[in-house]
Amino acid sequence: MSTKPPPLPPQGRWRKTFIQRRVSANVDYLRPHRLNWAAIVKPLDESLSSQAEDMPWRTVRSLRYFWLDGLFAAISENFYLGFVTLYVLAYGATNGQVGTMTAVANLLGALALFPGARLVERAGQRKSVVVWSGGGVARLLLLLLAMMPFAITQPALAIAAIIILNGLRAFMGNLANPGWTSMVADLVPGAIRGRYFGSRNMAMGVAALVVAPLAGRIINVGNGWSGYEQFGYQAIFFLAFLFGMISTFSFQRIEEPPATAQQKAEHHRGDLRRAIRQTPGYVGLVVSAFVWNMALQVAAPFFNVYLVNAFDSTATTIGLLASVSSLTALVGQRVFGRLLDVRGAFWVAVVTGFLIPGLPLAWVFITADWHVGIINTFGGFLWAGYNLANFNLLLTLTPDEQRPRAVALYQTAVFTSAVIGPILGGFIADNVSYQLIFGLSAAGRLLGMALFTIFTVQLVKKKAAASAL
Repeated sequence: MSTKPPPLPPQGRWRKTFIQRRVSANVDYLRPHRLNWAAIVKPLDESLSSQAEDMPWRTVRSLRYFWLDGLFAAISENFYLGFVTLYVLAYGATNGQVGTMTAVANLLGALALFPGARLVERAGQRKSVVVWSGGGVARLLLLLLAMMPFAITQPALAIAAIIILNGLRAFMGNLANPGWTSMVADLVPGAIRGRYFGSRNMAMGVAALVVAPLAGRIINVGNGWSGYEQFGYQAIFFLAFLFGMISTFSFQRIEEPPATAQQKAEHHRGDLRRAIRQTPGYVGLVVSAFVWNMALQVAAPFFNVYLVNAFDSTATTIGLLASVSSLTALVGQRVFGRLLDVRGAFWVAVVTGFLIPGLPLAWVFITADWHVGIINTFGGFLWAGYNLANFNLLLTLTPDEQRPRAVALYQTAVFTSAVIGPILGGFIADNVSYQLIFGLSAAGRLLGMALFTIFTVQLVKKKAAASAL
C-alpha cells in the first residue's frame, strides 16, 4: 500500500477554485433559488456599484429597492392606464365622457400638488407621505375599481363611478409627487442619473412590453366569464393592485436621504418666488410644459378610442400595438441614457422634442390599425429619450431649498393644461373629426418646443457663458 500523499492540484487550478469559492461565499446554494434573495439581487447590486465606485452600501441598497419599485409600479400601471378608457367605453361612454374622465383626473391631480408639498414640509418626512398616499390609498382604489361591477350594474352609474374613482386615484398619486421627486433628487447621485434611470426605465419598458398584450388577452378571454361581462377588466385591475402593493413594499425599504439644512429651514411667504428668480430657465420650463402638455392631452385620450371606433380594434390589438412602443423604448433607454451623460439633458430634450410632433401628424393619414405599429416604432424610441431628459431637467432646474413647491408648481401647470386639453379634444372629436385633434396636437407640441428652446435652453446657456467669464 502506497503511503505517498495525493498529488496537489496545479497552482493555477487551485487559485481558480479558491477565487470562485470566495466570490460566491455570500450566496447560499443549498437554499431553493426562488427563495435565495441574495442570488436574485446580486447582479443588480453589482451593476449599481459599478456605476460609482465610492458609493456607500446603504445607497446601493436604497437604489436597488428604488429600481424594483419602478419595475413593479410599471407592471401595475400597464395593467391599468391603457385600459381604463376601454373599460369606460365598454359601458357605453361617449367621447365627451372619456374627455371628462381624463379632465377630472387631471384637475384633481393638479389640486393635490401644493397640499402635497405642504404636507411634506409639515411632516418633515418624504417617504412616509409617498407610501401612504400614492403607494397606499391610490392603489387601494384600483381594488375598488376591480370590485365595482359586483356592486354597480347600471351603465350610467358605472361610468360615473369609474370617473370618480379614477379621479381620486389621480389625486392621491399626485399628493405624493412633490415629496417623491424631492426624495429621488437626493437619492440618485447626479453623476449616474443618466445610466441609472436608463437602466430603471429599461426594466419598466420590459414590463410594459410583456404586460400590455397580456392584459389585452386577459380582457378578451375573461369578459363574459360566469356571466360577468367585465370580468376581464376586473382581473387586470386586481393584478394592477397586487403588483402596485409589491411596488409600495419595495419603496418602503428605501432609506430616505437626510434633508439638507436648506430643506429643513422654515418656509415663509415669497421664498419660492425668490428661489425661482435665482434659477434661470425654470419659468420657461413651466410655460413650455403647459403648452406642450395641453397639446398632448388634446389627442392622448382619443388614440385608442379612434382605433376602436374607426377600425373596430380589439383590446388584444391595442395591447400588441402598445407593446411595439415598449419594445423600441428599450432601445431608446439604452441609447439616450448614455447620450444624457455625454451630451446632456438639454441636447436630448431638444432633439427628441422636435421630432415627436411628427407622431400625431402621422395619425392623420393612417387607414388601418396596423399602421399605428409603424408610428409606435418611432414613438417608443423618441419618448424614451424625451422623458428621460425631461425628468433630469426637472431635478436640475428646480431650486434645492424649495424643490417640493417648485415641483408642485411645475406639475400644477402640467395638470391644469391637461384639464383643458381632453375637454377640447372631446368636443372636436364629437363635432368635427379625430384628424383635426391629431393635427392640433402636432402644432401645439412644436409651439411648446419653440418656447422651451427660447426661454429655457438659451437662458441657461447665457448664464453658463457669463459664469465662465
